[in-house]
Amino acid sequence: MSEIHSVSHIVQVDPITVEVIGSALSSIVEEMGEALVRASYSTNIKERRDCSTALFDVNGQTLCQAEHIPMHLGSFIGTLPHILGRHPVETLRPGDVFIGNDAYEGGGTHLPDIVLAEPIFYEGDLVAWAVNTAHHADFADRGHAHIYQEGLRIPPIRLYREGVLQEDVQALILLNCQVPRERLSDLRAQMAANRLGVMRMTALCKKYGRDVVLAAGEELLNYAERKMRAGIAAIPDGTYRFTDRFDNPTLDRDLPFSVEIRVSGEEINLHFESPPQARAGFNMVYTALLATVYYAVKTIVDPTVLPNAGLARPITVTAPKGTILNCEHPAAVDLRIGPCQRVVDLVHGALAQAVPERVIAACNGAVNSASFIGRRPSDGSTWVYLETIGGGSGARATKDGLDGVQVHMTNTSNLPVEALELEYPLTLLRYELVDGSGGPGTYRGGMGLRRVYRADAECRVALDGSRLHSPPWGLAGGLPGGKGEFRFSEGTEPFRDGAVLLRPGDVIEIITPGAGGYGPPPERARELVERDVREGRIDPELADKIYGRAP
Repeated sequence: MSEIHSVSHIVQVDPITVEVIGSALSSIVEEMGEALVRASYSTNIKERRDCSTALFDVNGQTLCQAEHIPMHLGSFIGTLPHILGRHPVETLRPGDVFIGNDAYEGGGTHLPDIVLAEPIFYEGDLVAWAVNTAHHADFADRGHAHIYQEGLRIPPIRLYREGVLQEDVQALILLNCQVPRERLSDLRAQMAANRLGVMRMTALCKKYGRDVVLAAGEELLNYAERKMRAGIAAIPDGTYRFTDRFDNPTLDRDLPFSVEIRVSGEEINLHFESPPQARAGFNMVYTALLATVYYAVKTIVDPTVLPNAGLARPITVTAPKGTILNCEHPAAVDLRIGPCQRVVDLVHGALAQAVPERVIAACNGAVNSASFIGRRPSDGSTWVYLETIGGGSGARATKDGLDGVQVHMTNTSNLPVEALELEYPLTLLRYELVDGSGGPGTYRGGMGLRRVYRADAECRVALDGSRLHSPPWGLAGGLPGGKGEFRFSEGTEPFRDGAVLLRPGDVIEIITPGAGGYGPPPERARELVERDVREGRIDPELADKIYGRAP
C-alpha cells in the first residue's frame, strides 16, 4: 500500500465548523457506547453499562470521551501512548486492532478493564483512533497481594492484523478467563463499537475533508484549555490543604490521605501524600490518579469544559512514587476505584475552602461491590456476577443530595432484580434506601442503599467498600452522612482478605454510605440527630455543640 501519513496541512477553520465537528465527535462516541452496550453479552456491560468509548487524535490525545465512566479515562490516556511507543506509525495498517489491560506495561488501571484500540485511516492517512474499554467481570476469586495474582496481564498487542483475527492471541486470552463465552461475546461487541467509530469518523472526513477535521480537533483541544484556564483564574490564588481517611475491609486501621492544592493565576498544582503502596488491591497507578484529578477539578472549575486532553494542560499532578496513590510494579490494583473516590473527596474538600458555593458535601465516597462466583446446578458451568452499589450524593448549597446513586468516578447502572434472578442462582430479598443515612443540614445529604442477597446455590462472594469507619463529611456546618456496613447471616465467616463461602439459604446484607449535609441543621433535623447519636453514627460532643445540649 502507499506510504502512510499522520500529519495534516495547517488550515484555518471557522468557529461554526469547529462547533459542528465537535458535536459530531460527541455523537460518534455516544453511538459507539450504545452499540457496545446493545451488542454485549454479560450483565455487567449490557445491563450495568460498565464500559466507555472515546476518540483519540493521531498523537494519542483525547479528542472526545462519551459520558460513561470517568475512571476509564485513566486506561485510555495510558494505553494509547503505550501503543504508539511500541508500534511506529508507519507500521500501522487499516484493520489493525490492539488489545491491552496491563497497569504497568499496557497503560491500564486494572486488569478487568480490557481496552481495544483501532487506528482510523482516510485516504492512506492516520486521522484518529477509535478506543473503548469494557469491564470484563471475569477475574474473580483471586488474590490481591500483587498484580500477578489478579488476572491475565496483556500488553498492547494486535488482536487483529489488517482485519484478520489473530486466533492464537484470542485463544491465549480466553484460556485464562473463567467465563470464556462471555469474554468472547463481549470482545466482539467491543470490536463492533470500534468499527462503528471508524465508519463514522471516515464519513466525517469525507464530508468536511481530512485537514478540516484534524484542524477542528486541535481547535477543540485549545478551546477546552482556554475555558479551563479561565475557570481556574476565577478561583482565588492560594494554597489549600485537606486531609481525609481511607478505610477498607482488609485494613486494621484507617489510612491518612492528603492533598495540597496551589492555585496561581490560570494554573493549578495538586500534590498528594499517602502511605506506601500496600500488599492489597487498592493501589492506584499514576494514570488512575490523573483521570480522577481531571474529573474532580473539572467539576469545580467548569463542568461545561469539553472532555478532551486540552482541559489537562493547566493542571499539574504529583505524588511520591511507591505510594498508594502512585504505586509501582508489582503492586495490586484491582480495587483502585475505592481510593480514587477518596481522591475526589480530597480535591473537593480542599477547594471548598476557596469556592464553597461550587462544592457539594462529601458523597458516599466508596464503591461498595459484591463479586459472586459459583457453578450453575443445572449444567455445572461457571458464573460470575459483579455488582457495584450506589449510595448518597452530597448535599448542595441550594438543594438536598440525591439518594441511592453512583457518584464521581463510577457511573454504572444497577442490575435489575429481574435480570439478576433470571441469570444467577441468587434472590434479592430487599433493595431500599437506608432511612436516616443522609447527613442532616440546611440541606440533607443523600441516603445510602440496602441490598440483601440470598444464595440459592453454593457460591463465594468477595466484598469491597469504604466509608465503613469514616463517615462522609458535611460542609458549612452540615453533619456527616451514615457509614457503610456488611452483614452476614449466622454461620458465615465475616469478610476478611478473601471470598466468603455462601451455602444455599445464606444471606448477606450490604449497606452503603449516605452523604454529608450542607449548612447547619434546622430544628426539624434534631430528631434525626438524636437518633443518630443513640445509634453511634454521630459523635455526642458534636451534637452538643450544635444544639447546646446539656452533657
